[in-house]
Amino acid sequence: MFLRNQLHIDRIRCLCDSICDGHPEEMTTRSSRLEPIPVPSRRQVLRATIAGTAAGVLTSAGIELSVPRQAQAQSTLSPDAALQMVMEGNQRFVERRLTFYKEDLAILQQNTAEKQEPFASVLSCADSRVPVELIFDQSIGHVFVNRVAGNIATSEIIASIEYGVAVLGTRVLIVLGHAACGAVKASIAAKDVPGQISSLYRYIRPAVDEAQGDVEKTIRANAKIQAKLLKDSSPVIASAVKDGKLKVVAAYYDLTDGKVTLLD
Repeated sequence: MFLRNQLHIDRIRCLCDSICDGHPEEMTTRSSRLEPIPVPSRRQVLRATIAGTAAGVLTSAGIELSVPRQAQAQSTLSPDAALQMVMEGNQRFVERRLTFYKEDLAILQQNTAEKQEPFASVLSCADSRVPVELIFDQSIGHVFVNRVAGNIATSEIIASIEYGVAVLGTRVLIVLGHAACGAVKASIAAKDVPGQISSLYRYIRPAVDEAQGDVEKTIRANAKIQAKLLKDSSPVIASAVKDGKLKVVAAYYDLTDGKVTLLD
């Protein structure tokens, strides 16, 4: 039974890799601007189905979801060390002494062409003023970035983050809100807007209510609420946190000085 389940798991991982690794540009392009949200494609539905199937098979086989066989050989950082690395990178960004560009990009591209081994995952707003790798002074292959207006934890975003945790072995997950967030402002105003932009409102509304409509307080509250939602709603993430394999934090990015502040 175990061998049969393991073969099933390997097939699922292979299919996940071919879908998610083979088309990274689709995720980046779709979440890079605030625009009407299209109806999910067959590929997206398949990705979500595969993620759910994989979780069921792993559970039935008695295998720890947070550390699949593939992830064990990847990042050896502890969650605390991973968080320290990105925060030290942000300090270098603030002080204008970046180091990522000193790395040999040709070698990095060559080493990451066939596989990726990011140590950190970030759920960020799609705002163009929040260049995630840059503000953490990280180069190719270091950060698994998920971007959507309002840095909200939709089911599709959760599936993507779970892939980073369960298959790629990311050690820290940062939910990154930022100053002057347009999605938060729109959710507070709650006006009629074109297309499907208003579908964002329901995810941010709990933070709006908690902060009583104050924009900056809502931004911070939203980051914390989305981080808690990820920990509470995903068995994959919850298991990794419980076993000390993953740290989930909320943070706030100041557009003026470039500083990232961790939120309690």
